[in-house]
Amino acid sequence: MIIIAGENEENTRLDVYLAEVMPDFSRSKIQNYIKSADILINGASKKSSYLLREGDRIEVNIPEERELKIVPQNIPIDIIYEDENMLVVNKPSGMLTHPTNLERTDTLVNALLYKFGENLSDVNGEFRRGILHRLDRNTSGLLMVAKNNKSHEFLAEQIKKHAIVKKYRAILRGIFPEDGKIIDLPIGRNPNQPCKMTVRADGKPSRTILKVIKRFKEASVVELILITGRTHQIRVHTSYLGYPVYNDTLYGAGKGKVTTQEQVLQSYFLRFTKPFSDEIIELEIQPDEKYQKVLSYFESRK
Repeated sequence: MIIIAGENEENTRLDVYLAEVMPDFSRSKIQNYIKSADILINGASKKSSYLLREGDRIEVNIPEERELKIVPQNIPIDIIYEDENMLVVNKPSGMLTHPTNLERTDTLVNALLYKFGENLSDVNGEFRRGILHRLDRNTSGLLMVAKNNKSHEFLAEQIKKHAIVKKYRAILRGIFPEDGKIIDLPIGRNPNQPCKMTVRADGKPSRTILKVIKRFKEASVVELILITGRTHQIRVHTSYLGYPVYNDTLYGAGKGKVTTQEQVLQSYFLRFTKPFSDEIIELEIQPDEKYQKVLSYFESRK
């Protein structure tokens, strides 16, 4: 199995990353495989503590019969766009993009395998078949999927060059003071809470463009454009500035008066170049039920 490290994996420990993408193996087993050179980086043996770089080629030489396969599941998929090389789905809030150490079923990948079988890219391994980029479990919206490795590489190059436009809509807790802002703050993993990211001086460059659409007494409706695509980027940036995404309990918003399934955040717009052509594809979806519910609440209190 070959895995290519992406932008979000840079500076992540080799064993930590592999424990995430190979949930059938414990971290200690993975460390043993690394030590015995069953896992190579760019053709060379490395330590478990090796910090990944974008583009690293991870070669996993573990006998296939010992690998756990992901079970295809007949879960409905909301396909917004599809051609012979790719598709764009509208991932619902509450669904994981791909399996993890703790959860191996009911993810988007399980659903994709049922519908498309082997007709999905495997650049990022079995547990991320077709997956080019991720959305957090409780973030809904548009997500690109590659049907083959060539289209995966074509689209991944666009992501790397920041040529894909991704817009999000969100409701923030509090009244954001500026009409627009470019948030340019480096993001890295929180050393005290590995499941969280944080703004830190030695983090990776991270830029978000924020535009206020509407203000209420206790909240702000905003549009956000990702220039980079770090893990939890929008949630970390807005929380750091003191205006976390509504109901985002992981990043300090607490539970608002309107109950929702965590953060009120939706990826609603994508613009990209169709694989192997010059055609520009633009896709936009309507606000999801969670966003509309909170928006209606604040509208009613004006």
